[in-house]
Amino acid sequence: MQDDTIVRTPTEMQDFGGHCFKQNRWRQSQAKFHCSTKFNDDILAKRLESQPRLVVPCQNFAEARVVYCAAPAIGHNQEAHPECNSRVPAILEALEKAKLTPVHRLNEVLKIENFIPASLDNVLAIHNKNYVNGLEKVMDKAYEEGLIYLDSSGPTYATPTTFAESMLAAGAGIALVDTVVAASAVTGNPPLGFALVRPPGHHAIPDGPMGFCIFGNIAIAARYAQRAHGLKRVFIIDFDVHHGNGTNDAFFEDPDIFFLSTHQEGSYPGTGKMQEVGNGAGEGTSLNLPLPGGSGDKTMLTVFDEVVVPSVQRFKPDIILVSAGYDAHVLDPLAGLQFTTGTYYWLALKIKELAQELCGGHCIFFLEGGYDIVSLSNSVVDTFHAFLGEPSISPKVDNASVLYDEPISRARKAIDQIKAIHAL
Repeated sequence: MQDDTIVRTPTEMQDFGGHCFKQNRWRQSQAKFHCSTKFNDDILAKRLESQPRLVVPCQNFAEARVVYCAAPAIGHNQEAHPECNSRVPAILEALEKAKLTPVHRLNEVLKIENFIPASLDNVLAIHNKNYVNGLEKVMDKAYEEGLIYLDSSGPTYATPTTFAESMLAAGAGIALVDTVVAASAVTGNPPLGFALVRPPGHHAIPDGPMGFCIFGNIAIAARYAQRAHGLKRVFIIDFDVHHGNGTNDAFFEDPDIFFLSTHQEGSYPGTGKMQEVGNGAGEGTSLNLPLPGGSGDKTMLTVFDEVVVPSVQRFKPDIILVSAGYDAHVLDPLAGLQFTTGTYYWLALKIKELAQELCGGHCIFFLEGGYDIVSLSNSVVDTFHAFLGEPSISPKVDNASVLYDEPISRARKAIDQIKAIHAL
């Protein structure tokens, strides 16, 4: 089967309802769609026809084990705010120092550079039109004032670039879905994806922003995977220290998207109770497990083996998406769990194994929380090591002296209760 070639005219400006933002310069050469896979779905066909895209050459897929995008949202920033524009650059610097970038790993680690923003249709598949249009319009006020607050939880702020950079963050997840699916068609063993993006997304509800989040990046990608690629059954694992209420709300009545969250009991935003199991056709496809403060590696390992694994196996997903929040780390300033870099390493390793066992390796991580820059960077680096099947850096960077006894009996009680509710 011959390769298809798509020629696109480069553009420097993308118009979102009158608010233009400058994109990366597209290469002036022709853009080739190297994969021989044919995408027949109308949604994907229209996307490919209407916008320039980067598709990783399929000859690279044979060696690829990790593919990632970065959207650091440099303009979306408030000084001294925990969700600031230093987060993603710090991760990228740590990956470079660890020699986990394409410069050092060639085709083993791939980075998609010129991905495009999500379309309005992509975002409107999750979010209310009035919210999206209103956010676009309020950028005028942000231009005038420099920084505005969108809601009081967090608080969630916006700058003149917030709308555009949030669209780009959502587009990163879509690009990774396309790439992982294309790689799967070519090799049968796709790389794991990681969207290193901000603003984060799992608190953003369908009707508005919340908790540092603007658009639901992982929710948008989940719906896109269903509609563009026919990946009907989507399993979302959210191990952020805070409940992913926005994602949960988006799919609370959807029987084809299973949302599983572990989070600290009593933490922001106060949702995610065990009894919140879904509604209507979606009853049983929401699993929320609040963990007592101080829970750490031992507790999470038990949760994974006794709750996560049987839930994923029973659901039989076509793709696994992960809200990867690193704020459950013991050093994170916004919460009180005791995860370590090593916890995130084996979480990534076990999720990778589940994806390979159950859904052909279709798996993409999305950056959510994580506000201690050092522990965040180390934990993402160790996630990459797990993806690559390499040893953890935990023995070098984790400090056992900061840990204290976990509330094992309270955690055990919570685990038993959630197993009974979901018949696990």
